[in-house]
Amino acid sequence: MSLNNRYDFVLLFDVKDGNPNGDPDAGNLPRLDAETGHGLVTDVSLKRKIRNFVGIAKGEQPPFEIYIKEKAILNNQNKRAYIGIGREELLESDDKKRKGGDAVEGARNWMCKNFFDVRTFGAVMSTGINCGQVRGPVQLTFARSVDPIIAQEHSITRMAVATEAEAEKQGGDNRTMGRKHTVPYGLYIAHGFVSSFLAKQTGFSDEDLDLLWQALSQMFEHDRSAARGEMSTRGLYVFKHASELGNAPANSLFDRIRINRKEGIDVARNFSDYEVSVQDNDLPAGVELMKLM
Repeated sequence: MSLNNRYDFVLLFDVKDGNPNGDPDAGNLPRLDAETGHGLVTDVSLKRKIRNFVGIAKGEQPPFEIYIKEKAILNNQNKRAYIGIGREELLESDDKKRKGGDAVEGARNWMCKNFFDVRTFGAVMSTGINCGQVRGPVQLTFARSVDPIIAQEHSITRMAVATEAEAEKQGGDNRTMGRKHTVPYGLYIAHGFVSSFLAKQTGFSDEDLDLLWQALSQMFEHDRSAARGEMSTRGLYVFKHASELGNAPANSLFDRIRINRKEGIDVARNFSDYEVSVQDNDLPAGVELMKLM
């Protein structure tokens, strides 16, 4: 069943002694705003974690398969749509630009029905085997840290080498040096939006929405690695609108979630160093606040 409400939400998460989202163009340093020093985590990174959680929780089975995943070959995924709608003969065409013809809409609907991330975030599926394009009802912003962060660089040592030649060169010492980047502590805020109108186009349902909230609450628990340190969801505040068009501007609702360092804390190193206040006593008519974390 498609959605009949608009949703805007605020996600709070933190990192301790880890790299929440390295920048490959900057030696994998934690991403930051060069002017203010605030840390950044891309929407792509957050969506990756949601996809991974859904894949684990639902066992990669329709209608909760994941389209954009590690080592995926997207045209092979697109082929399945034409097979699924019984139009395999179109796969024999050499005209890749026009492949699909009047079957594109059927292939697009098949992809939405079977892949959670297609009907949630949308996708460009016209990369050779044309399954059209989908604009997803769920969108996320970059996450930005509450305070400026610092990126610490650490030298690390591995007590092993890769080849015998390296061992001979070191006289049997067998050490490999490396570098590791971490943020001592950072509390991040991301904003998100759910459109009921786009949900109707993709088939994004109430069940999908519940799964999204679960993923946002638990995704870091299943994304542990030595590089990421400790990452946790610290808050999920969902503003539900009574109407599909919405009952208040999103920015005015987001401003109701306020985060400040506690008095006497000059440098935050734990979530307990912050105070989160929520102004929910005079919400606009038709807006309900759900605190899911």
